[in-house]
Amino acid sequence: MAVQNRIVKIQKRNRALVRFDESRICKAIARAAESIGGFAQDFLPGVNDTIFAAHKTDTDIATFLADTAVVCLNSNPQHCITNFPPTIETIQDEVLHALRSYGFQKTADAYECYRWGRHWMREGEITAAQFVGNGFQRERIGKIHEWNRQHGVDTVAGVNEKVRAGKMKEIITASLAVYEASLDEAAEKVVARLNAGDKLRMIWVSGPSSSGKTTTTVKLTQRLAKHGLRFLMLNLDDYFWSAVEHPTDWLNDRNFEAPEALDIQLLNEHLRALLDGQTVEKPVYSFKEGRRNGTKSVKLEPGQILLLDCLHGFYPPITEGIDSSMQFRLYIEAMNVLYDDAGRMTQFTDARLVRRMLRDVKHRNHSPLATILHWHYVRYGELFSIIPFMGLADHVVNGGTPFDLAALKPFFLGEGTYLPKPEDFAQYAGFLDARIRYDRVKNLLESVEGFTQAQVADTNLIPGDAVIREFVGGSTVQIPHNE
Repeated sequence: MAVQNRIVKIQKRNRALVRFDESRICKAIARAAESIGGFAQDFLPGVNDTIFAAHKTDTDIATFLADTAVVCLNSNPQHCITNFPPTIETIQDEVLHALRSYGFQKTADAYECYRWGRHWMREGEITAAQFVGNGFQRERIGKIHEWNRQHGVDTVAGVNEKVRAGKMKEIITASLAVYEASLDEAAEKVVARLNAGDKLRMIWVSGPSSSGKTTTTVKLTQRLAKHGLRFLMLNLDDYFWSAVEHPTDWLNDRNFEAPEALDIQLLNEHLRALLDGQTVEKPVYSFKEGRRNGTKSVKLEPGQILLLDCLHGFYPPITEGIDSSMQFRLYIEAMNVLYDDAGRMTQFTDARLVRRMLRDVKHRNHSPLATILHWHYVRYGELFSIIPFMGLADHVVNGGTPFDLAALKPFFLGEGTYLPKPEDFAQYAGFLDARIRYDRVKNLLESVEGFTQAQVADTNLIPGDAVIREFVGGSTVQIPHNE
């Protein structure tokens, strides 16, 4: 059904006014859907099934969603004034609003990641070769899928068969060997650069939430310490702005997931000063008080390397003015490729959400419900300032394994476990993003054959230094103190 459009012009990024062309919106939405395998990847009974029933092709659905974005744009009377048209950014915001409002979550994520990747290309922060599109690097994902397929764990059914037959021990051993080999390769790259004369002074370990950065950081430094390298770890959480400077939303929630949650100007100044051999008065942040409550003198000694474990470690303003030759960037993501019974690839972000729910309830006094309701902030930060910079990495590590879900399940399903009940979402009926994620995670966990609590605790089955131990407990990795 056609919609009335009263918008005549739009404002380009160079402020030039050009005639509005709705077909460009439609094409962009269609490309985002195509990049994930079509709109069918977002089909959700009870959410958007009526759209699929009314619009039989992907082209028709893209047209409907583009029309919806136009309706949203028309709702602002100012956009109808010739000299005050919507900007490109405003249009993109409304496209995302339309996609997410109708449950096209995966398409929206692909659109948003592509959007910000193009932004950083225009800013000159990444090259065309470093652009990762919708965030899924086909070659890398293909290799992980092939490994899983060869070992019979590329599908939920395959994993379940291995668990029931008691054959997961060899899968665990083999998959952890791949992870360890990747860390060996990362360490070799660092040493090779130092031997080649690079003035390497900083190592960043970055990646989306709950990818396994802490364990990976420790394991990498253990390897490098054998080569005589010494480190100064800097806790970047101390650079958060005070809680009063983070306004709460209608859920009384604060967004600490975006890079602007950090005092980036001060952080950048301190990083440059440390590299220049100066002593800095680093802030000390109290999460209990929600503010900085002191400072600590920190200095990078000659021969030491700054070690930084940070969500947004590749975000350009943080390292502005610091030569890239002084930095080694390691990117980690939990990239276990697993197909469900419907033949759709499960979402990496869902596995990480389950990890974080467990970590938050055990160590941060946050309920799993609160973690799910907060996840839209997590996802926005990832799609803006983490995933689009994957191409900058000197090395990429896969922090996901085929046994993750089996190890996580006993904490979420069964008597006294942590998964919220459907009725817990009753007062958040308009929070569609959270409900979609909850339903997807719940269905995924229910479809997986899990380990028992005793099996998870058994370090003969799951070694104490496995990444998943960060979340299920029992880690034998010694976390060093910062500074």
